[in-house]
Amino acid sequence: MEVISIIVLFVSFFGLLLLKVPVAYSIGIATTLSLLLNIDKMPGITTIAQRMTTGIDSFALLAIPFFVLAGEIMKRGGIANRLINFAKSLVASLPGGLAYVNILASMLFGAISGSALAAASAIGSIMTDRMEEEGYPRTLSASINITASTTGLLIPPSNILIVYALASGGTASVAALFIAGYIPGILLGFAIMGYVAFIAISKGYAKGKRATLFEVWTFFRKAFFSLLLLVIVVGGIVAGIFTATEASVIAVLYAAVLSLIYGDMKTKDFPDVLLTSAKTTAVVMFLICTSMAMSWLFSFEGIPEMISTFLLDSLNNKFAIFLAINIILLVVGTFMDMTPAVLIFTPIFLPVVTALGMDPVHFGIVIVLNLCIGICTPPVGTLLFVGSGVAKVSVTQVIKPLLPFLAIMVAVLMLISYIPEISMFLPRLFGL
Repeated sequence: MEVISIIVLFVSFFGLLLLKVPVAYSIGIATTLSLLLNIDKMPGITTIAQRMTTGIDSFALLAIPFFVLAGEIMKRGGIANRLINFAKSLVASLPGGLAYVNILASMLFGAISGSALAAASAIGSIMTDRMEEEGYPRTLSASINITASTTGLLIPPSNILIVYALASGGTASVAALFIAGYIPGILLGFAIMGYVAFIAISKGYAKGKRATLFEVWTFFRKAFFSLLLLVIVVGGIVAGIFTATEASVIAVLYAAVLSLIYGDMKTKDFPDVLLTSAKTTAVVMFLICTSMAMSWLFSFEGIPEMISTFLLDSLNNKFAIFLAINIILLVVGTFMDMTPAVLIFTPIFLPVVTALGMDPVHFGIVIVLNLCIGICTPPVGTLLFVGSGVAKVSVTQVIKPLLPFLAIMVAVLMLISYIPEISMFLPRLFGL
């Protein structure tokens, strides 16, 4: 009966996805169908509702709606322009300077807002037109914006790292994950910059005007309080002054006050911001609900143990196992959103990698970067669609120039997978 139940679970889930049923509904329906085959072993169909409810009964998850709200406020509060101007003062004089500005601004805004989608929409909507005026194709601008925005999911604060901390069952703390994301996120940004430098030199893209030290200082001063949010949020969590949830509330208050001071937002704008944030949060939390129910069913059916045994027995080389897990996650990321993917596959693969000596914090960075690549690819690449939309180009036009950037992301993923110190140096340095 267990084998039939597992087959029904996967066939119905992937079948529903092929029929373009939303991911959360696909997860919920597939889980319910599989559960019905084991109804004699369980209290009843209400088990699904109970697992969905208890799945989000976590204090740590309260951070998500607040970070979503903080990101939405930052997106509308004039912070993006200040970060772009500061980035431009630093790198615009290099060959292909505006492309570097796009990358650096996406990294900064993504890190501050904790959202790749917010970075792609806020920075992309501004930088695409500016880059086109300097002779850059809009498709190239979109490709840069799409891939650079993923760095915000590695550089803290990051909602998806909070979700992973929950899925890991407490074996990886939010503080350790946050601090571990810095070097991989920056490494990814620099790798993208390296390819952009090659393009800029080979295509002969113009250099911008070199900013004077006074101009750099001026733009830094204007962006200082925006950048300070990173220090307050991450520094407070690592120092143990407050939890990630408390930090998210501080981020909302800080961003709101800063946006009002800048004058780019008025008090009358807040109801719309709250409504938009509530809609985003509802989608995320429903995904978490159904994903937690499916994760519980996986445990009930013993799927993590089966997969763990299969991988350890059939691939006795840990490097081959890491490669196999990476390939599976890369494929999964092309059709599944990050949140359910983290919640469903962390309980499956975490026991395998920990048995081979990989730290749960290290694996958290690996799985998130894997899925970052997924949201940049069709058919369900949300970041791909947002980045193409704000650049006003079709997805099909973006695919070709995007491919080299995706190859770079995969190369960075391999480095991070097989060199643990890239992720673990800072957590160990801070004793986390």
